[in-house]
Amino acid sequence: MWIVYALLSALFASLTSILAKIGIENINSNLATAIRTIVVLIMSWGIVFITGKQQDMVNIGHKNLLFLILSGLATGLSWLCYYRALQTGEASKVIPLDKFSVVLGMVLAFVVLKETITVKAVIGGVLITVGMLVLVL
Repeated sequence: MWIVYALLSALFASLTSILAKIGIENINSNLATAIRTIVVLIMSWGIVFITGKQQDMVNIGHKNLLFLILSGLATGLSWLCYYRALQTGEASKVIPLDKFSVVLGMVLAFVVLKETITVKAVIGGVLITVGMLVLVL
């Protein structure tokens, strides 16, 4: 089932980029990010309440909360930088460069999470990097 969600994530992420490029025309990229964030906030909490998961808040440990907050800060910084890049650059170049996060994420998974490095993962990371460079340069 995870693969369906991953494919849907890719679809929605691609729509996000195109819709954002159109939406940030003639407005400040930070303001655009703030508007987007409000929508995500309302949608996320709506789903929490619709599914009745709000009472699970009391079960969140300090470590979980700390890392979720850090993840939120990283997300916010990513979105602010991404919207600024989209506003000032060509979407067809910004999008592949942003997706280099896949390779960086793989490296961090190997280093921080101690996941196993495989030949297949290395080849995939190299191909993604080469593809990104071909599209951006």
